[in-house]
Amino acid sequence: MALLRAHKIQQLQFWFAAGAGKLEAESFVFTDVKGKPLKPYTVSQAWRRVVEAKNLPRVTFHALRHTHASILINGGVDILTISRRIGHSKPSVTFDVYGHLVGGADAAAANAIAKLLKAVN
Repeated sequence: MALLRAHKIQQLQFWFAAGAGKLEAESFVFTDVKGKPLKPYTVSQAWRRVVEAKNLPRVTFHALRHTHASILINGGVDILTISRRIGHSKPSVTFDVYGHLVGGADAAAANAIAKLLKAVN
């Protein structure tokens, strides 16, 4: 978060120096010089350069999105929240792509009902 805040400050300084005025609160953190969202190819190309320069395993930038979603699912975050975070149009899209990772949900539901029923008896 500290790095993102520092980047945002640097971006604001650039905008003020360029005479572009104040950015909207909802503005993108990573933009081109006109304040427009970066094109996916530009991000992928920059990522590829960093990976090569740092001698990291060759993983696409898009794979980070899948890793993020997978970690959230493994952490028990609900599909609706994950869908919103990764920008899918509908939670059903997220479930279609990542549904195979939602293991143990049925067992957790059964345990929750069992606990509730024991508490009632």
